[in-house]
Amino acid sequence: MNKVLSAQESEELLKVLKTRFEKHMDRHKGMDWSKIQAKLESNPKKLWSLDEMESTDGEPDVVGYDKQTDEYIFYDCSAESPKGRRSLCYDRDALNSRKEHKPASSVLDRAEEMGIELLTEEQYRELQKLGKFDLKTSSWVQTPADIRKLGGAIFCDNRFGTIFTYCNGAESYYAARGFRGALRV
Repeated sequence: MNKVLSAQESEELLKVLKTRFEKHMDRHKGMDWSKIQAKLESNPKKLWSLDEMESTDGEPDVVGYDKQTDEYIFYDCSAESPKGRRSLCYDRDALNSRKEHKPASSVLDRAEEMGIELLTEEQYRELQKLGKFDLKTSSWVQTPADIRKLGGAIFCDNRFGTIFTYCNGAESYYAARGFRGALRV
């Protein structure tokens, strides 16, 4: 798979990202789009990953800047869990354990293919400070090894003005549960 966008695809994606950046300045106060764009243009694989986030309805946007690593942080900021990343079990082991009615893939496999990281529970809670997300859907988040070892996986949502963390069997999947990603550029 070619993980580099054409010049035209890059230009179109940068326009979409800039428009979203300007529309939601509260997510990235004090940041300068021209610096972010320069970083993106010098990292074609990261731009490709952002296009994957965009094409699966994640609506990626800048949510932070890490001064120590000089990286901008993007999260999926779609109101609901990205439509193009739902109905997936948690990981490859969970997928392989299903005898019938297997989903197309797993969350961790898709995230790796896209070149992004699954949000942690802490990052999910940070995202919720920027708006109201997952009022009707839920999103898988990184699961601690001790929970996963016992067959579980965790997910979060926003109900009744509260962020909830729950668990399910890692092999489960639902039409209203997807996953949100993070990307550092």
